[in-house]
Amino acid sequence: MRIAFFGTPAAAIPSLAALVKIANVELVVTQPDRRGGRGRHPGESPVKVAAREWGIPLKQPESDDDVLEVMNGREFDLAIVVAYGRILTAEILGTTRVGFVNTHFSLLPRWRGAAPVEHAILAGDECTGVTLMLIDEGLDSGPIISAQETSINASETGGLLTARLADLGGFLLRKTLPDFLMGDRMPAAQITAGVVWAPRLTSDDARLDPAKDAVMLERAVRAFHPRPGAWLSIAGVRTKVHAVRAVEHSVTIGQIEVIKGHPIVGCGSGALELLELQPSGRGVLTGIEWANGRRGSSVGIDPP
Repeated sequence: MRIAFFGTPAAAIPSLAALVKIANVELVVTQPDRRGGRGRHPGESPVKVAAREWGIPLKQPESDDDVLEVMNGREFDLAIVVAYGRILTAEILGTTRVGFVNTHFSLLPRWRGAAPVEHAILAGDECTGVTLMLIDEGLDSGPIISAQETSINASETGGLLTARLADLGGFLLRKTLPDFLMGDRMPAAQITAGVVWAPRLTSDDARLDPAKDAVMLERAVRAFHPRPGAWLSIAGVRTKVHAVRAVEHSVTIGQIEVIKGHPIVGCGSGALELLELQPSGRGVLTGIEWANGRRGSSVGIDPP
């Protein structure tokens, strides 16, 4: 079988590693280098680095037409897609004999879309998983080849859960893709009931609103860590919030009171202890360090 692999971030690497053990990966397709960081130097994607280290031919097409040009005439049997970062057109999907298979980090049809991990944590889901599916022209709506469920730990962040699901995706590929390729595992159409959407999240979405329930805000901080990063504006200073804990204290909504040395935010229901913060231009501080810097004075949170 001649296989192409489409992926970009570190979360795609376990699937690529699994694939090279069970199939002939003849091409890796990843996003073009993007400028980032203080020096604004072009940054290579983690998948690009892995492909180079493993000696797999690599392409970085800029546009849909470029992707089509890369794939046409190569006679691939199958393509595997993991967090590639581009919606593939119908023309592109028609360039392989069997189709394109996506490793998606949720139990479809729940959490179709760009941010399934974050939305699962935000919603308070107790479990999630990985789904292997054939890509069709819809958004994460194709027939399901296989799925693997896992629980969501109470303290798990978006980053930690993504890493764990990435490993699970590699396991699922090794376990079930050979049967699919041999015709011993037939894809099943997704049910239409239970579809839930997980749109892409922005930094604006990650701004915490203290008028909300403290437990919900605690989930939000976990879900948004490390990206896009939960934050508050405190006395005009944009402050990243890396870790919090829901607590039972009576504090005015939107106010931060220092109670026994610990900064406590009053919420619409309950309160939050700020465990790790990072004011703009500074390093990460514990809540106690941050409160000490203010000499224990209370302060209000700027409204969204």
